[in-house]
Amino acid sequence: MQKLLYQLLFCLCACFQAFAQQQLTISGFVREKGSLELLPGVNVYVRNSAVGTVTNTYGFYSVTIPKSDSITVTYSFVGYEKQDIRIASAENQQIDIMLSSVNQLDEVIVSGTRQNEKVSESVQMSQIEVPVSQIKKIPAFFGEKDVIRVLQLMPGVQKGTEGQTGLYVRGGGPDQNLIILDDAVVYNASHLFGFFSVFNSDALKSVELTKGGFPARYGGRLSSVVEMNMKEGSKEKLHGEGGIGLISSRLTMEGPLAGKKSSFLVSARRTYIDVLATPLIAQQQIGNSSKVKPGYFFYDLNAKVNYDFGSRNKLYASGYFGQDKFSIREKSENSENRSGLNWGNATATVRWNHLINQKLFVNTSFIYSHFNFRIFSNDKEFDKGEVVDEFSLKYNSLIRDFSLKTDFDYYPHSKHSIKFGAQAIAHRFIPSALGLDGDFSESEIELRAKPINTMEAGAYAEDTWQPFTALKVNAGFRLSLFETRSKVYVRPEPRISAALKLAKDFSVKASYAKMNQYVHLLSNTGLGLPTDLWVPTTDRIAPQQSSQAAFGFAKDLEKPGLALTLEGYYKRMDNIISYREGSSFISLNGENANELNWEDNVTIGKGWSYGAEFMVQKKTGKLSGWIGYTLSWTKWKFPELNFGETFYPRYDRRHDLSMVGIYELSPRITLSATWVYGTGNALTIPVSKFSTFGNSFIPNPYGYPSSYGNVTNEYGRKNAFRAEAYHRMDLAIQFHKKKKRHERTWEFGLFNAYNRRNPFFYNIDSKEDKNNPNQKINVLTRYSLFPVLPSFSYNFKF
Repeated sequence: MQKLLYQLLFCLCACFQAFAQQQLTISGFVREKGSLELLPGVNVYVRNSAVGTVTNTYGFYSVTIPKSDSITVTYSFVGYEKQDIRIASAENQQIDIMLSSVNQLDEVIVSGTRQNEKVSESVQMSQIEVPVSQIKKIPAFFGEKDVIRVLQLMPGVQKGTEGQTGLYVRGGGPDQNLIILDDAVVYNASHLFGFFSVFNSDALKSVELTKGGFPARYGGRLSSVVEMNMKEGSKEKLHGEGGIGLISSRLTMEGPLAGKKSSFLVSARRTYIDVLATPLIAQQQIGNSSKVKPGYFFYDLNAKVNYDFGSRNKLYASGYFGQDKFSIREKSENSENRSGLNWGNATATVRWNHLINQKLFVNTSFIYSHFNFRIFSNDKEFDKGEVVDEFSLKYNSLIRDFSLKTDFDYYPHSKHSIKFGAQAIAHRFIPSALGLDGDFSESEIELRAKPINTMEAGAYAEDTWQPFTALKVNAGFRLSLFETRSKVYVRPEPRISAALKLAKDFSVKASYAKMNQYVHLLSNTGLGLPTDLWVPTTDRIAPQQSSQAAFGFAKDLEKPGLALTLEGYYKRMDNIISYREGSSFISLNGENANELNWEDNVTIGKGWSYGAEFMVQKKTGKLSGWIGYTLSWTKWKFPELNFGETFYPRYDRRHDLSMVGIYELSPRITLSATWVYGTGNALTIPVSKFSTFGNSFIPNPYGYPSSYGNVTNEYGRKNAFRAEAYHRMDLAIQFHKKKKRHERTWEFGLFNAYNRRNPFFYNIDSKEDKNNPNQKINVLTRYSLFPVLPSFSYNFKF
């Protein structure tokens, strides 16, 4: 028996060796000619065969094919000239390719995006790639090109309140989006209380949104993944671009550091709202005795360096740093108040790429992520110029992560592409609380909650398998773990996606994904503002969990260059949390802040979201853009909200339509326009007022009973009122001029071109009765925020 086993093992090894000898592996990196930047998402396929692949995030590819006399390998990428390489059959080879950008200028412009040429060929569904070059041509709020605002124009992504950059994807809240910049999580992606995002498009190379059918390599959120990668910087020569707008200016510089082996990128942006507004509002009189001086600004800084140690090793270091600072100073003869609030993100990533062999690629990342929010206030009272009383208040809240992640890409065969890896994250939360008892006898009160340290980890494996020409399957499994002070959660997360080609350029797709989320955002408003609190899963608060299934069709039309997708989805969310009625994490009743427990103020519920999404997109040609439409329903149910009955959350939106068009009128003139329409938000508003007796108390403005002296508002069912529909048109025109050493662009735009007065909030106001001037009636009044707003900017490249 032993002899027979040895003989079988020898035969099996001989068969594998013979099989390997009949195979040829071709691998390498694809770069942009002129900058030497690695290009992700390039299609690599062998002509006259079904063998093909796509370069990974770092531009690496590997294909294994049967040996023959000669083969032709084609490299194609939207925005670049297609290249064919003829290879004589021989040993395994590493072939590095340079692709030339279409209409490439003397200066280097990275215009590639991580995208497939045909949506019907990809196994992935519910995923949208946004070309950065297209982002820069779309009309923008105050002329500020904003990645998040462009994502809001996609089907399945609901817009927030007027002007806000929050993302609400397939019924999920703003905390259920995993926003990644060079592998680092960005916890708060907004400036100016949500009117701008923190991402400077000049520093970005690729932007990708995944709404469902999540590959196993993603975890930690329920609703979406927004993955962004920064440019690496040109290895050829120094280049730059920037712009001057109404409220901010920006500058990006990139170039080589050590020959063609190393490069850098630095991108900075700063608003000058404070500089422009100071002459108008500084020293503004309040009454007859007080003066006020407000101030506000934000800034962003992106930086990246890389070093190429050869064909097998590359090292990257990148970071993002941004802050918002708001302050106000009020001064009178007998008193002075200084107060403000600051918030900001900081991320840092060090990545090491290593090519183990032609079929196995590994990336290891060490990641730091930090978000901090701070409020401060200082009150002084004077008597004859001397300080007789002083009170200070400080409030801090933060979340900080250290993370280690390793990802492997393995290409064993032309029909298999395997990814596997693991990640560990050390979280630190300080969900501070604010407590005031009205006793100002102490000179200073500093309130800080005790730090909460937790550990999150996950391991995954996924395989993109093509069992036969017409079918592609991505099957994966992720095992996630979260450790609290007294409990460990271990959750399995199966994933599967499949695409079946029924005809040329037409396929049917289906997917299923189970997700777990171990961090929560506590919010009274649902806006995802920096004042909201990030808190962890505990032994009392279980992880959020979702199960999502989707089914759809994808069709490519080659002659007009259109890609059509139609998807239907159903998502169930469990263990989502919300504040109880009338609760918050801010105490004004004399409680000790360090003894406040946020777990006592929340309620746990569940939700459902389902609907259909349609999108037609054109990425190339003189006319490009897309039309996206969403029909959806989102419902929540909490035992302690709305009397335990099901209700629509604030951003349930029945109909959502976006139309985006970009037209290259000539090489010198670009026209662009967007039009959006959406069903109004679901709100809770007062249905009546009545008089009461007793002491008044501070009202809660977020839809709960409140009193104003002796007048009390009576509210009906939660979110039973539907606001008016939202619609708006934005227009822009760009004038380009190419000179010998640089290019400049003037852009003029109109936000809300036909001056639609969209609802920002509603209030019940008392007004005189026209029929009886001696009486007042209560009237529901709509308040709008932005009328038609013109903008202009000057942009340059060299």
